[in-house]
Amino acid sequence: MPLLDDFAPSWQFHGVHRRCVAAPPGRTYEATQAVTAREIRFYRVLTWLRRLGRPGPRDILNPPPDRPILEVATQTGFILLAASPPDPVGRPGEIVIGKVVIAPPGAPGPRTADEYRQLAGPGWARATMNFLIEPRGRCSRVTTETRVHASDARTRRRFGLYWALIYPGSALIRRMWLRAIGRRAERAGKK
Repeated sequence: MPLLDDFAPSWQFHGVHRRCVAAPPGRTYEATQAVTAREIRFYRVLTWLRRLGRPGPRDILNPPPDRPILEVATQTGFILLAASPPDPVGRPGEIVIGKVVIAPPGAPGPRTADEYRQLAGPGWARATMNFLIEPRGRCSRVTTETRVHASDARTRRRFGLYWALIYPGSALIRRMWLRAIGRRAERAGKK
């Protein structure tokens, strides 16, 4: 059972992307942690469009080009919910991050994985994302999944409009992100 299920057992909005990488799970997990915005094709262009061309603070939508993108995310609003490297006997590795994307006015956001998991009441929408690295013979299968759960109908409608606008670009970013992970992991095996 993926760790993602622990933090996002239900959702209304969803996206899944997969890629096989010609590298062992351990090296693929390390590449997942290390890949930068510069390595993800179209990342900076698509996030610039999402910001409507406006400058913004250094965060996931405006990251420094050479810092690991997951590091940027967890230092600028996302919470690292779980991280478990793959083990030699075949257990998959997984990284799970989450972010509150809509909150009730004045409500403090969660600061820990437990607080994130226990969010309740109307007005919340949270986006939970993972990278699952599974052994597949001499390769690894990397899956990235996003699940967004809105706690009530009004919040769901509000987020649904946003999702309809950003999903095509977000899906492209995910596919390019997986390619970048693959290139980094496979290149590390040639050294």
